[in-house]
Amino acid sequence: QVQLVESGGGLVQAGGSLRLSCAASGSIFSLNAMGWYRQAPGKQRELVATITSGNSTNYADSVKGRFTISRDNAKKKVYLQMNSLKPEDTAVYYCQMVIGITGVHYWGQGTQVTVSS
Repeated sequence: QVQLVESGGGLVQAGGSLRLSCAASGSIFSLNAMGWYRQAPGKQRELVATITSGNSTNYADSVKGRFTISRDNAKKKVYLQMNSLKPEDTAVYYCQMVIGITGVHYWGQGTQVTVSS
């Protein structure tokens, strides 16, 4: 059974930085794409950033130039470095990993990020 656990969320002032981490555990033989998504109150979950097994990255326009996604396959982790945070970045952030030959999508439980103005 695979489990994803996020950490690193919290309260930060506008302009500040946070680094989110997501660690996978369980029976994992291959890691494919990984990503971060977020959901603000009253809004749908949206893509923030993704990274492929070949380290190609993709970002939402709203975070380009401010957020950086990275991965450590040996540690089974994905990270999201968030700089120049804005109040509109406030949301619950979820990590996602595509694991195994069949490409099953797993989600973490979410971590709250709150940016005060």
